[in-house]
Amino acid sequence: MQSRGTARGGHCGVAVYVNELIDRRKLLATMAGAGALAATSARAAPLSDWIAQTSPSASLPPLAPVPAPVQAPVDYLAVAKRQLALQSRNIHQSDRVGIVDFGLPSSRPRFALVDMVAGKIEMFPVTHGRGSDPQHDGWLKRFSNAPGSLASSRGAYRTSDYYWGSNGSSMRLAGLEPDNNNADMRAIVIHGAWYADPSLIATQGKLGRSEGCFVFGEELLPMVLYKLGPGRLLFADKLSVPPPVPPSAPFQMPPNDPLPGSENLIRTSAGTTIPKTAD
Repeated sequence: MQSRGTARGGHCGVAVYVNELIDRRKLLATMAGAGALAATSARAAPLSDWIAQTSPSASLPPLAPVPAPVQAPVDYLAVAKRQLALQSRNIHQSDRVGIVDFGLPSSRPRFALVDMVAGKIEMFPVTHGRGSDPQHDGWLKRFSNAPGSLASSRGAYRTSDYYWGSNGSSMRLAGLEPDNNNADMRAIVIHGAWYADPSLIATQGKLGRSEGCFVFGEELLPMVLYKLGPGRLLFADKLSVPPPVPPSAPFQMPPNDPLPGSENLIRTSAGTTIPKTAD
């Protein structure tokens, strides 16, 4: 019996010793893990600084802002061809076409006189209606076909007969689309006036405003009336998208060559001095 007790006591001692040995190993492993973690953290701080310093993106300069795209100049010859095709039933004189680009301000030549035979384009300043530009900053804001709107109307017109009225020599227009079919009722015509003289661009940065008519400076009117003439297409719309292509040079008056029949044109402000500002 004694020997059995001794044997059992001996086994317990061995178990306690084994458990203590296991506990020491766990403790040593825990301490080693903590040391490794501390060493890793100590190395990670300077390592992250080194990565930031040597990263390719860290040494690159900041990106410059991307400039807004500039629209290519409008191909007025292509616009004229397309509109002639659409209005072939209404327009029988197709050798010349007038295109008014109301996407440009009144300080820029925006009436394109297109020679369809030679492929040549001449550009002239022209007004828009005061109802299209209430702020009078030189930019057309809206179109209207409503009587009393004093605004410009978009769309295709057929040039009609010459006449003499309160604005001197003028040319009637027939609106061919729902957007401008009140042109005759609204007395929308082509005429000349002092407030459309190109010299105003230098003094006030824009032309004056009409009541919806296409108004040219009186020195330019004879050329426009002669070259455009009755029975041809005049098309008006916003074609350029702001910001438009910068002008290459200020507008220059064309040569003052005498045109057949121009001696019969009557100017409303002949012999008067052109004011420096115009509404």
